[in-house]
Amino acid sequence: MLRYTIGSAFVAVFCLSSFLIDRKPAAKTARENYETYCSSCHGEKVEAFVDRQWKHGKEKSDLVKSITGGYPDLGMPAWKGVLTDKEIDEMADLILTSLKNVDQYKFANKPSSNVFTSEGMTVRLDTVASGFKSPWGLAFLPDGSMLVTDRTGDLYRVEKGNQKTKLTGGPTVLAEGQGGLLDVELHPDFAKNQLIYLSYSAVKQEGSDKLSTTAVMRARLAGTALTDQKVIFEALPYAKTRHHYGSRLEFDKKGFLYITVGDRGSEQQNPQSLDRDAGKVHRLHDDGRIPADNPFVANKSAHPSIYSYGHRNPQGMALNPATGAIWTHEHGPRGGDEINIVKKSANYGWPVICYGINYDGKPITNLTAKEGMEQPLTYWLPSIGPSGMAFVTSSKYPGWKNNLMVGSLRFQYLNRCVMNGDKIVSQENILKNIGRLRNVTMGPDGYLYVSVEDPGYVFRLLPVTQ
Repeated sequence: MLRYTIGSAFVAVFCLSSFLIDRKPAAKTARENYETYCSSCHGEKVEAFVDRQWKHGKEKSDLVKSITGGYPDLGMPAWKGVLTDKEIDEMADLILTSLKNVDQYKFANKPSSNVFTSEGMTVRLDTVASGFKSPWGLAFLPDGSMLVTDRTGDLYRVEKGNQKTKLTGGPTVLAEGQGGLLDVELHPDFAKNQLIYLSYSAVKQEGSDKLSTTAVMRARLAGTALTDQKVIFEALPYAKTRHHYGSRLEFDKKGFLYITVGDRGSEQQNPQSLDRDAGKVHRLHDDGRIPADNPFVANKSAHPSIYSYGHRNPQGMALNPATGAIWTHEHGPRGGDEINIVKKSANYGWPVICYGINYDGKPITNLTAKEGMEQPLTYWLPSIGPSGMAFVTSSKYPGWKNNLMVGSLRFQYLNRCVMNGDKIVSQENILKNIGRLRNVTMGPDGYLYVSVEDPGYVFRLLPVTQ
């Protein structure tokens, strides 16, 4: 009896071993194979990887050849023998499918008229002002005129009939790279105090180095001049770089001023360090004082103006009129542009987590999520280059009411985000090929205004009866 039991167990173990030896691993999908074999060099998201110039071609036969034989001299291994012919074929199909995601933004033709039709509305572009280089900031005065900043360093007052008047008394700016005169915002009680706020790339000389940073000036508008100038914010430290200034300004319903500052191109030093101002959203009183309830006031090693951190380059900010929350969007690297709701003391992850890859095609991080770091409401692969941001509050646009509008610099269109509460449920590309769309805002007259650059125009979107 004992001999039989041992023999039976031996037979059972032998059969199980044979089964395990003969059994082939479960087939993996193309995406799983990409994540296993390719993501360490090309990033986690294939949708970001494909956004590139294809040196060896991007037809299916080219892709199969590249995956099969590789280019060892360029660091690309051959995957024949690791992946089956079927898996290589499926990988090529995955890349082709992902390429279509990029191609959706490549609009074939320039606009043939100033009328644009979308899923919810038809609008006509009405030229409000022209003759700019890069109209970065827009603000509306009570008399119906508009303040427009040009990144070259000039501030204009625009009245009806494209009548532009250059104002004096603005800050000295470093108009190099992405720097210059950037956003403009009115004080909530402008009608009483005539105060405006300007963000810009400040400049100073240290030895042989010309350094710059994001700064904010408050001034009083008096006719065609600014007076009572006061610098209320200066992001420290200054840096040699000429990009990622952030610079959007927004007041909340309680009268606090929010300021975005980009990482200045130093992602390993700035965004996660609370003793540096870059890569942050800051919160101030209207005169530059630090609010007592800012999250890091009691932290002696932190800068007290910081409200949230872990940002890359936020160039869009808007107050959600329904909730009172401050929303931002920011540029990712190659992929991973984000929309976020700004929360007190929250860490938005850059560069620890990211949905994009570096410009050289190499991963920045293998993480897209980490405990203690915020996830975006949505992200774009490929990068659209977002700039400007506005919620549609006017009944003049019934098909777009409560939508969120975001400008695209890279693909030159206006991105319409359809909202359900705080969720983005669908998106549409509108005003295709209008130009590098720098800003979008709601005017007090109930109309949407957009600005484009090179050449610089400001347009009003007039609904067309269908």
